[in-house]
Amino acid sequence: MSALPLADGIRLGFIGSVSGPEAARGTARQAEQWGYDSIFVGDHVAFAVPILDPLLQLAQLACFTDTLSLGTSVYLLPLRHPVPVAKQVATLDRACGGRLLFGVGVGGEFPDEYAACGVPVGECGARLTEGLEVLRKLWRGTPVAHEGRFFPFPETQMLPPPVSPGGPPIWAGGRSEAALRRIGRLCDGWISYVVTPEQYAEGLAKIAKTAEAAGRTIERFDTAHLLFAYLDDSYDAAWDAATEHLSQRYAMDFRRAAQRYAALGRPEDVAERVQAYLDAGLRHIVLDVVGPAGAGAEQRERFAREVRPLLRVP
Repeated sequence: MSALPLADGIRLGFIGSVSGPEAARGTARQAEQWGYDSIFVGDHVAFAVPILDPLLQLAQLACFTDTLSLGTSVYLLPLRHPVPVAKQVATLDRACGGRLLFGVGVGGEFPDEYAACGVPVGECGARLTEGLEVLRKLWRGTPVAHEGRFFPFPETQMLPPPVSPGGPPIWAGGRSEAALRRIGRLCDGWISYVVTPEQYAEGLAKIAKTAEAAGRTIERFDTAHLLFAYLDDSYDAAWDAATEHLSQRYAMDFRRAAQRYAALGRPEDVAERVQAYLDAGLRHIVLDVVGPAGAGAEQRERFAREVRPLLRVP
């Protein structure tokens, strides 16, 4: 496999949060009205800012859309036992009508979160790898057993299986060598985070190399990226807004990182930055508005109307 078989066209989603049925209804309606293809939600058990359970949020959204894909970006699987997660995700895939995109990752930027869950942070990668194996087995809907370091279980049959044959697509985050190898061996897509377009292209090449070495036959590999973005009258104004937001979210000075990883400024500035990711192999943009509280809806509408028309598939 010299290169990964990428999807045709550009898909556009955004990451948000819904606090109840009315918020879910409004968010789904806006996404459909503005021509978005997907809605994603994030995950942490404990975070620097308030955050809700991702699977419960997606279950609410599934009640109000028959067209949008719904995804996690990303679900911290190592914090949970994968057997009950397999049941929850299979149920959610049915609620979504097979439109679930299950993005997983390790997180790890908050070690105390792992401590609170009784999971050694040094085991996060190994637990994720084994957890993926457990999910794939149980989603077959046939009797299976598992022998592993963390999650062994006797012969078990989990029914009903997900609507999606073999389970929903599993996308994984991560940018380390180990994470990219895991994606190449086990996953259906990569949903990256805090990487430059150059790093994105390099990461896809490493994933392709690992997939080829593993002898995988992949019909389509999904390429997504959680994109920090903010539109304003100038780059500097957008940079200031993004820095303030991200520094609060991650409890650290994010000014340099915002400059390195975010798409900021006027619509043409943002489009130029996004195009660099598309040229590197990105096909599914997941917009993460990084600005003042309450700006999300207006920014998402502006991105759809003013930035998306400027983008092209390489």
